[in-house]
Amino acid sequence: MDLGIHNRHALVCASSQGIGLACATALAREGAQVVINGRDADRLAQAQAQIHDKTGQTVRTLVADIATETGRQALFDGCPHLDILINNNAGPPPGQLADWDHDAWIRAIESNMLAPILLIRGFVPGMRARKFGRIVNITSAMVKSPRPHQALSTSARTGLTAFSKSLSFEVAADNVTLNNILPERIDTPRQAFLAQRQAELSNISYEEARARFANSIAAKRFGTPEELADACVFLCSAQAGFISGQNLQLDGGSYPGLM
Repeated sequence: MDLGIHNRHALVCASSQGIGLACATALAREGAQVVINGRDADRLAQAQAQIHDKTGQTVRTLVADIATETGRQALFDGCPHLDILINNNAGPPPGQLADWDHDAWIRAIESNMLAPILLIRGFVPGMRARKFGRIVNITSAMVKSPRPHQALSTSARTGLTAFSKSLSFEVAADNVTLNNILPERIDTPRQAFLAQRQAELSNISYEEARARFANSIAAKRFGTPEELADACVFLCSAQAGFISGQNLQLDGGSYPGLM
């Protein structure tokens, strides 16, 4: 299927590894003109080489911290005619309420709510003027299935979800869509970190921690970054123009609710 995004300009935030890298690779495979972003120039260069090896496409790199005004301005300057925005960023640390002081809450809100909102604010006017825009926020299953140890993530990303739903009504007539992907147990470096943390907390092996995580999923396995990326790319396609304001679970069928 031709997804209608050949030569569309795409920016994937936090895309030097994991989910972000997979989404950038999938977009490049479909012929989009992709910019990848991160804070480490060396890791971005490695990601750029990986994407070229897999797709034959050369993506641009932009070193910038999206949680800062300076970093966001660098993205605005480097992507003046953006068609596709993939908002992605590392999640805040798990823990307990007593672990999270005022600064921890501010960091979570800055990184996982305000940064993507302000990027949307900067890029949406051009998308509306050009009558094409696809915005996908990579959030978390915790938005719909809150857990106490992930309250920082749940709180910040639910705010982003509410903002995106509100804006989706206003921009739909200009062929601009906003959707959220809610991953759970996608096999990324973050899952490795969480498994190591769980192993230490429960005094079990890393392998046992991973097995417990996989068994908590209805599909009894981790999802792959590539599976998530293919869903993301479809939401960016010309064919997805009538899908907006939605939350797509990528969780192996694990969400227990009806809606």
